[in-house]
Formats: sequence, C-alpha cells, structure tokens
Amino acid sequence: MATAVIAGVLRERAPDERRVALIPDAVTRLKKAGVEILVETGAGAAAWFSDADYTAAGAEVVPAEELLRRAEVVLCVGPPDAEAAAALRAGQTVIGLLEPYRHQDIVAELAERGVTLVSLDLLPRTLSRAQSMDALTSQASVAGYKAVLLAADSYDRYFPMLTTAAGTSKPAVVLVLGAGVAGLQAIATARRLGAVVSGYDVRPAAKGEIESLGAKYLELEGIADAATEGGYARQLTDEEQQVLLRALEDHVARADVVITTARVPGRKPPPLVTERAVQRMRSGSVVVDMAASDLGGNVEGSEPDKTAVLENGVTLIGAGNLPSVMATAASTAYARNISALLTHLLHEGAVRIDTDDEIQAGVVVAHAGAVLNTTVAGGAK
Repeated sequence: MATAVIAGVLRERAPDERRVALIPDAVTRLKKAGVEILVETGAGAAAWFSDADYTAAGAEVVPAEELLRRAEVVLCVGPPDAEAAAALRAGQTVIGLLEPYRHQDIVAELAERGVTLVSLDLLPRTLSRAQSMDALTSQASVAGYKAVLLAADSYDRYFPMLTTAAGTSKPAVVLVLGAGVAGLQAIATARRLGAVVSGYDVRPAAKGEIESLGAKYLELEGIADAATEGGYARQLTDEEQQVLLRALEDHVARADVVITTARVPGRKPPPLVTERAVQRMRSGSVVVDMAASDLGGNVEGSEPDKTAVLENGVTLIGAGNLPSVMATAASTAYARNISALLTHLLHEGAVRIDTDDEIQAGVVVAHAGAVLNTTVAGGAK
C-alpha cells in the first residue's frame, strides 16, 4: 500500500492574520484523497476552529517544529515567517498565497535550498478548470462584502431610504471604484442594504456587470480603454492616470460612501482618489480603501489597518486585509481552493510537479533548485 502524502497546516504569524489554510471539513476530504494532515497547535483558533475539531476530523495536532520536520507539503495562507522558512528543507513543497513579487529574495533563497514553492496568487484565472483553486477570487468576494458592512457601521446615517413617523431618510449614495470580484460583491451588498449605488471600472466591459446588479455605471469622458485580452485591466500611463483622477473627483465629492477595490497582487495599487477629492466630501462621509498596504493604496493618505477621522469630518479607513476580519468564512473558502490545488498536484500518492500543465506553469514559482517564474526570477537577481 502506498504511503500517504503528509501535509502540514501552519499557524499564521503575520500581525492581525486570523485565517487558517485548512478547516476541519477540508481535512476529512483530503484524507479520502490519501493525504495525512498535521495541524500546528492553535492554527485554527483565531478562525474559531479548535484543536479538538481538527482531531475529530482525523488530523494530528503537533507543535510547529514537528510539523516542519515531518510534513512533505506545508500549507499556509500568507508566506511563512523567517523562523519557519529557515526550517524548510529540500524536497518540501510550500503552498499558499506567497506574494513572490514582494518576497523575491526569500523565493531565491528557498529555491536554492531545493524547496518547491507553489503560489495561489499566480493562478491563471482565465482557465475554467482552475476556478475551484482561485483563492484571489474567493478572498476578494469576502473582502467586498465586508467592506460595505464596515462602511455602513462607520456611516452615521441609514443606508436605505426609510419612511417613519419621524420623517423620511434619504438613501446613502455609494460609489464603488473597481468592478472586479471585490467591487461587484461590494456593489451587490450595498444594493441589498438599500443604498443608491454607482460603480466604475477602467474596463468598459464592466458596465454590463455593474448594471446587472442594479447599480449605475459611471460614464467618464476621455478615459482610455484599459482592458487586456484576458479581460483584466492594464496599468494606465501617467497621463491617463491623471485624466482619470480629475474625472473621478466630482463624483467622489458627491458620494456619501466611497469604496475602492483596485489591487494588483505584489504591486503598488493604482491611485483613484486624491486628497483633494476627499477634502471635498461632506462631513460624515466614509471612504474605505481596500487596497491600502505598505505599498500604498487607491486613496491618497490612507494607511493600512488604520481608521482616521479627517479634519473635514470624513472617515478614511485603510482596509487591506478584510478577509482576515471574516476569518471563518474566508478560511472556509480558502480551504476549498488550496485543497483543490493540492489534489491537482497529487499523482500516484505523491506530489508531482509538471510545468507542462497550464495550471502548474502559472503557480509553481520554484522547483528543483531554480526559480521558474521568469518575472520573479528577474526581480530576484
């Protein structure tokens, strides 16, 4: 009988990261696929999954040192911290949202040591057979939903129009910038709460998606079509960016709530809202920047994981890691994604790397002592 692959689930150590790579239900499914699961002590606690839950599902709960020694495959949400990375050895495979563009030196070091790195954030999202593995989409959907709830909680008026004995309240005017998965989920959620919603994206094809959710598409004059062949948005030139910022300013100033969703994995987010536009907003308005990170954000002046009430009474929220705020839902979705990818890599009871496979060609960053992704390899030199 073939020996089962041993996969280990690390506890996330990044500040404020509450997600976990596998939930107990996923452990049960993977065991049926021939995978034995080790879970680091306390790995799921922040997402409300206890060690006892994992044990009941058939996992073995162990300390980090033992997990890293025994596991052939290491599963994580974000990149392993320095201590975990130092313990990784040749022949092990690490699967997670590894952000290789931001951690090129670590990628190069681990590749040289013979560690195989598989990054879900590089998944070819245009492949229909890869949809079950699409962690960026699943996490963006959670983030878009939570962004609206966060905005509604910070907005001191009603979102829907309400008629009561005390009078009628006007509905909130919500503007969502970016109509990818996060943006469309934000639009749908704001609509469910009764707001008057407008949306915008630099890809004209997004108009139909925005309008299908009952929102108004923001028509801007003189803006170039930024759609690529794959349906994603290309980077705007500096001149195009300035035209867009000027065109958006009046619309931002008139909104009660602005939610920006334009993220580029591992890269600086595009600017969408200027400080001047925020200064023109009414007192009591709310801006949620879902792209806020140490690389910058969509909103000038936003800071990651920080909420500030500005001098003009506008609340500016840097909310770059909203999936972690909804850790249970986000972990449940992510566990399906990482399980699907791990299962895809298994052949005859072992992980087999085959970069002729379209999915693996995208996600395998390093293998057999080399960085395979040419963009990451170029940046790591």
